[in-house]
Amino acid sequence: MDSQPDRVLIFDTTLRDGEQSPGAAMTLGEKIEIAEFLDAMGIDVIEAGFPISSPGDFEAVTEISKRVKNASVCGLARAGIKDIDRAGEAVKTAKRPRIHTFISTSDIHIVHQLQSTREDVLGQARAAVAHAREFVADVEFSPMDATRSELEFTAEVVAAAIEEGASTINIPDTVGYAMPHEYAAWLERLYELVPALSGVVLSVHYHDDLGLAVANSFAGVRAGARQVECAINGIGERAGNASLEEIVMLLQTRADDIGLYTAINTREIARTSRLVSRLTGYAVPPNKAIVGRNAFAHESGIHQDGVLKERTTYEIMEATSVGLATNSLVLGKHSGRHALRQALENLGIEVQGQALNTAFKRFKEIADRKKTVSAMDLEALVTDELREHLAGFALESYELAVGSGREPRASVTVRTPAGDAARGEFSGDGSVDSVFGAINAATGVDAQLREFRIDAVTEGQDALGEVSVVVTLGERSASGQGVATDVVEAAARAYLRALTTLTRGEETAAAAADLAPAP
Repeated sequence: MDSQPDRVLIFDTTLRDGEQSPGAAMTLGEKIEIAEFLDAMGIDVIEAGFPISSPGDFEAVTEISKRVKNASVCGLARAGIKDIDRAGEAVKTAKRPRIHTFISTSDIHIVHQLQSTREDVLGQARAAVAHAREFVADVEFSPMDATRSELEFTAEVVAAAIEEGASTINIPDTVGYAMPHEYAAWLERLYELVPALSGVVLSVHYHDDLGLAVANSFAGVRAGARQVECAINGIGERAGNASLEEIVMLLQTRADDIGLYTAINTREIARTSRLVSRLTGYAVPPNKAIVGRNAFAHESGIHQDGVLKERTTYEIMEATSVGLATNSLVLGKHSGRHALRQALENLGIEVQGQALNTAFKRFKEIADRKKTVSAMDLEALVTDELREHLAGFALESYELAVGSGREPRASVTVRTPAGDAARGEFSGDGSVDSVFGAINAATGVDAQLREFRIDAVTEGQDALGEVSVVVTLGERSASGQGVATDVVEAAARAYLRALTTLTRGEETAAAAADLAPAP
């Protein structure tokens, strides 16, 4: 991996910490799809999951390890033999395998969560790194809740980890407590207490509980850190992680002043952001820096006038630099299969064989309802269609009628994971409620809707509707997304995908129940 002192490595934890966002569980196929996008973007390290947490997480890390071509693939492990054994097994086929092991060093965690002592923590940290080195040469160690720990004790633990062969030391602000100036001072003092720290990569991992994740990460970089742990759209536990797109574009836009760089292909940022949003159900706020739809929009007449005369009057970066350029590609109902394939290739989407035939059929169905199909429409449609084949439950058809009491009544036919057709009927408070009840009846899953959101993929009255839902089953929740010109159809697709994740997630939930929180 690049060891140039002015390069900042980007460690992406969308698939591990990002999936800890409530309702953001992803299927194996979805995780692989995101991992391939991250690899193509130039991410240095992909934290693919927590292998011991469930058979599903182990499988995801294993499969991603086989497929990723350039990035290091990392598996997370607590400071214990079983965790490390499982992580080592999962990443063994990776081109660049890494094990990331951690243990808390704050007294509040040691006493109340670990019910242990500082002496035991020091010994476990040393043993964990040594054991991880038996599997891989690249070991990362994190003293969890470091920013609320006694600095001198944390320095002792960090020094022990380096002695045992850790090549990366990550200092996480697990609860998003620190402020930039004190975090920078903390790291500077850590360098003084642990001279060997200068010989390894120092990493930062920040949570956004006080809205300071990116600011603190940047402070860490200025203090000497050369790896930033972050996630697409800033998703993650509680208020989320440092936003990958924000830290990357900060370093690029102010490169002349900062003197640092990353190897990220920033033109892939917007597309990867949209993919993660669709797969997790976590919408990108319109005013989100870099990737929000208003990030390069100008409403004020003064601003519009300035930008029309000279873009740099009100824009500090180009929309094209993050892949937000307006694509002039427009297809219609008379466009053929070859035109569709070429249009998809222009978007960086390669679809062939039966997948192309399926995508073409869906495109024709949409083109009959819309005057034109834009690049954004195509991207939403094709990614939606590809997810259809990864899902267990899928929509075959639905019908809406008016019942005897004038209430909406829905009849839904669903394709089950076994390939069978199941039919259900239900009368609810409205069209969407009736369809969801009919799906429950067809699948035999008594789920409840918790969140429902509709967004337009593009502008205009005939815009595609993208529906995102969060559905609960007992104490578990999962998200789902669907795209169609008919919002009821989009809602049905989204609900079925959430049910798929819920029904496949039972073993994951059971296994994860005993896990300690991760950095």
